[in-house]
Parts: sequence; structure tokens; C-alpha cells
Amino acid sequence: MENFFSIMGGMGTMATESFVRILNQRTVTHKDQDYLNYVLFNHATVPDRTAAILHPGEAADPLPYLLDDIAKQNLLEPNFIVLTCNTAHYYYDQLQDATKIPLLHMPREAARALQGQQQGGKVAFLGTEGSVRAGVYTKELTAAGFEVVLPDEVLQGKVNQLIYGDIKERDFLNVPSYHEILADAIEGQGCESVVLGCTELSLMEEHAPGHGFCVVDAQSILVDRTIERALADRQKAN
Repeated sequence: MENFFSIMGGMGTMATESFVRILNQRTVTHKDQDYLNYVLFNHATVPDRTAAILHPGEAADPLPYLLDDIAKQNLLEPNFIVLTCNTAHYYYDQLQDATKIPLLHMPREAARALQGQQQGGKVAFLGTEGSVRAGVYTKELTAAGFEVVLPDEVLQGKVNQLIYGDIKERDFLNVPSYHEILADAIEGQGCESVVLGCTELSLMEEHAPGHGFCVVDAQSILVDRTIERALADRQKAN
């Protein structure tokens, strides 16, 4: 297979399935051959990223697993790599250093997209505790000129319950909880918009729109950048 990209997924699996489904839905097609060429690594057994960030030396380290995925992709030589887990971007530099293949940076793409919608101001960030502690989104959004507001303990608790208690453990899309979280993040914290930096939250946004809030969905933006890059590569080859 020529002119393909690879997807580092499985963190979690349902969120990865959402990414692939949206990717295929947004690709303009008229026949089978119009779809994009890609290889999916659904590495479901990668240890929890948040646990590793919050409890270094105690929780299992996901980095060796991710580096092993990179090594295998080096053998396949895709045009580029898509990392669908937000929290795993904590290890982005180490992963990019392990390959010459470009690795798309989801938080950076989200910050650039927000710049096209909003010039500065306060923006709420929602994600796992690992993403919040890692500070990757805070760094990218601050560099893009935004004042980043992070969840307080109560709001983060609601986010944790939605991500881990509802979606990951019970496969339950808790729409009322999701809409309540958005209201708390935007109205409760005086923000103009909210950036979703967790693929489970992106899954909620896919299935529970219509809330009326300004939401920047990092996974949705990554889908668009992936399609743009894959089509550009295809056009070059032709």
C-alpha cells in the first residue's frame, strides 16, 4: 500500500472508533477508491496515561508501549502518524524524536483552529487530570494568545466521572452530565469557549450537540487536518 498514514489508537477504543468513523464520514467519496489509505494501531493495552502522569514511578509507564508502536510504524513507513489520545501528547517530543515520520500535534492544531474563531480572551480547557497536569494544552493555547482557565476540583470531578465512570467503565453517554459540564466550564467560569482535550469528551460532542455553547473539539479538528494532509499527499503522488 502506497500513500497511507497510520493511526495510533486504542486509548480508548470507543474514542478511536469515533475518530475513524468521523474520518470516513467526512472524506468526500463517490467510489470505494476515494476513501483514504491508513493503518490503525488499536493498542488497547497501553497503560493509563493519566495514572502515569499523576503517579510517576508507581503506575505503569505507557511510554515504552508507545515507543514500540512508533518502532513498528517506522518499519511500515507511513507518510505521517496521527496520535488520537490527547493525554498521550505528554510524550509527544519523545515519540517524535523516535521517528523521522511527522507526528501530528492535536493540541497545537486545536489552538490554531481556535485562533481562527476567537481573538484572545478566556477559554476553558476540559480533559483528563493527566492532560490538565501535563499542561500541553495550556502551553499551546497560551502561546496562541488565550487566557486558559482550568477546572476547579468540583468540575474536574464531574469530568472524571463522565470520562471514566460513565464512558470507559459503563459505555454510557451521559448527555445531561456533559451539558452540565459545558455550562459550568463556560458560564460558571466566565469563558467565551471551551476546548475539549479528551477523546471521550469528543465522543460526547459527536452524540450530544445542540447545547448552544462554543466548543472547540480537538479530535474533530485533528480529523480535518488528517484528511487535508492525506489528500495533499495523494495529489502529489498523482
